[in-house]
Amino acid sequence: MTAAVSLPFAPPLVPGVLSRRYKRFLADVRLDDGREVTAHCMNTGAMTGCQEPGSRVWLTPHDDPRRKLQWTWRLASDGDVLVGVDTQLPNALVTAAVSANAVPELTGYTSLRREVRYGERSRIDLLADGHPDDRRPCYVEVKNVTLVSGGTALFPDAVTARGLTHLRELGAMVRAGHRAVMVYVVQRGDAERFAPAEAIDPAYAAGLREAVAGGVEAVALRCRVRPTDVALDRALPVGLGAGA
Repeated sequence: MTAAVSLPFAPPLVPGVLSRRYKRFLADVRLDDGREVTAHCMNTGAMTGCQEPGSRVWLTPHDDPRRKLQWTWRLASDGDVLVGVDTQLPNALVTAAVSANAVPELTGYTSLRREVRYGERSRIDLLADGHPDDRRPCYVEVKNVTLVSGGTALFPDAVTARGLTHLRELGAMVRAGHRAVMVYVVQRGDAERFAPAEAIDPAYAAGLREAVAGGVEAVALRCRVRPTDVALDRALPVGLGAGA
């Protein structure tokens, strides 16, 4: 990282204790002031280690009568480690970092567009263009990583057919003469390296190795997570495993 990129939480997060997560999208939380609320969970993964009843969590309050739920779950805790569970925040972080030329692999782009249609009815998280020395458009896919084991950040934490499709679509962009970068944003500060979660989704791990062999670039970025903000901290080495 060449510069610190931070996204503050506004309004400030409200702390509480997780009672339960259920139906993937819902979480019951007892706030520190004693209120019992139900929060929306944007993370549809297994959230291993981050959804234990009794663990500390932080929520964003909303004041919008049109919303079905007035709370959104932003931070979890895995033991003493704070973990960002907002799957939309990494896209904003990466966009801000690329705009600030803070990611060495993605410097020099003058045009950044989010959620551009491409591939098989998909939308790319970030399309970077306008590089003075590389006329190829760069397709950037961003994934949120919450699982860490033995210092290794692992993705995915559940089988993901959609994630595998994204790898194949990035490979197709490379074959079409474009550039493609897969960015894994590790929203916790205890990871020292990144690898695909071979034991959880061997098909995805094989797909990532195939994509990289075909020219897709893989980048992993670790975050510093605090109740006030999430900031990109530093790049992590990427290991593909299985002899790759």
